[in-house]
Amino acid sequence: MTTTVYKHFLTLALTVLLAGCASDDPADYNSYPSQVYNNQPAPKNPYLQIKPNPVPRSSYRPSSTYTDYSSGGNYTNNSSVRSFIHYMVDKHGFSESYLDGLFAKAQRLDSVIRLESPAPDPRPPKPHSGSWTRYRNKFLTDDHINHGVEFWRENATTIQQASETYGVDPEYIVGIIGVETYFGRNIGKTCVFDALTTLSFDTHRRAKYFMSELENFLLMVRDEGYDPREPVGSWAGAMGLGQFMPSSFRKLAVDFDHNGRRDLWQAKDAIGSVAHYFSKNGWEYRSPVTQEVDDPSDSGVIELSTYDGSEYWRVHHNFKVIKRYNNSNKYAMAVYQLAQAIKQQR
Repeated sequence: MTTTVYKHFLTLALTVLLAGCASDDPADYNSYPSQVYNNQPAPKNPYLQIKPNPVPRSSYRPSSTYTDYSSGGNYTNNSSVRSFIHYMVDKHGFSESYLDGLFAKAQRLDSVIRLESPAPDPRPPKPHSGSWTRYRNKFLTDDHINHGVEFWRENATTIQQASETYGVDPEYIVGIIGVETYFGRNIGKTCVFDALTTLSFDTHRRAKYFMSELENFLLMVRDEGYDPREPVGSWAGAMGLGQFMPSSFRKLAVDFDHNGRRDLWQAKDAIGSVAHYFSKNGWEYRSPVTQEVDDPSDSGVIELSTYDGSEYWRVHHNFKVIKRYNNSNKYAMAVYQLAQAIKQQR
């Protein structure tokens, strides 16, 4: 029974963790409705199997895409969706008939609802002893390190260019992509539009946040010329090798291969965008991230629980920059240690 309780607690913790990747806090959208986030490896970059050819932005005509589609979704007569559509038309100039047709195809994803709103477990959680060891063992594996070395070798020129352009140490660009998506092997298979629609209109805890991400997603696909039903990602709407939420995509994704489109499902744009994300959050090139110490009373020291007792680490500014990507000490430490392990093995 203790094992079952622990597994439930870990699942809940990871659910909260995964939904926080590379995202921004939502704005206060008073116009929104008042009711206002598989462990099997995915095929490498499955998005590319269905990605359309690049579309010049000038030729993207949203009013001509979905208006002839009959309803096959769950949100056709949803009053909150109608309010959101009117908001998008009034604020951003979308075609109402286009959005009517698009949302008529939106699917409610029960699996996403379960992940965002797991059933409460009345049993007490297992103590956190060894939590860092368990977390670390998910990422600091021989396979992760070897694939990281391979990813760096295959993309060495791009990684070096991104490092020099944005002043970010290259190993941490690689480390983030390794922790987020196993170097592109686990980017997610969920239709981002369906996920964000479900989270906006069929959950409550963070519906306002996800509604702002849905707004940013629709603006993103309009700007980049994507069919809104084609991008795939995590159940919480995070996209690409670096798992950017739509708001972060719009602010911080870059067209690093200069082909006219920001495509985070491709390595070059993902590498450049991760480096840009770090740079904009204040990364200090060649500055320390963290060091293990013996004295837990030192200022700026964090405690991580292992099966052999606690570890104490003094953290520096760059550690906090990594936490801007995901606000977890264990996450930032995993990125740091994976980055260092890959660098040492190159």
